[in-house]
Amino acid sequence: MEKDVVEVRELTADVSLTRFNEILALYGAVGWTNYIARPDTLRAGYEGSLAAWGAFAGDKLVGVVRVVGDGVTIVFVQDLIVAPSHQRRGIGAQLMQAVMNRFSDVYQMELLTDDGSGACALYERLGFVRSDAMGCVSYVRVAVGSGA
Repeated sequence: MEKDVVEVRELTADVSLTRFNEILALYGAVGWTNYIARPDTLRAGYEGSLAAWGAFAGDKLVGVVRVVGDGVTIVFVQDLIVAPSHQRRGIGAQLMQAVMNRFSDVYQMELLTDDGSGACALYERLGFVRSDAMGCVSYVRVAVGSGA
């Protein structure tokens, strides 16, 4: 499939708020129901994020990535979403490249994804390595009652 022509640009806090319904719709489009069930929590998450970028096809938001961390020693890619209608066209890679360019000097960039998902191949193409291949183990604790 050919690559989409999209504009990737950093989302300022005010843009994230004014386009929040579009952001929320992207989460719903990929089935991340835990987020759409708690829109106020997601909004607060965006407000507290280190940075976020949107991918725009014209004026339509078709993808988003947000990162958390201290921006010096660690950046964690919290969410990378591309609308199903625009997946497998290079948009996820463009969003990740924006993150990697901005935080190129950060010691450690991490993310968590579903094993076996199409995203694994994307991240590996971008130079990410599975933590177990580095002799590391990743742990996750999800709050009780979060629905995740």
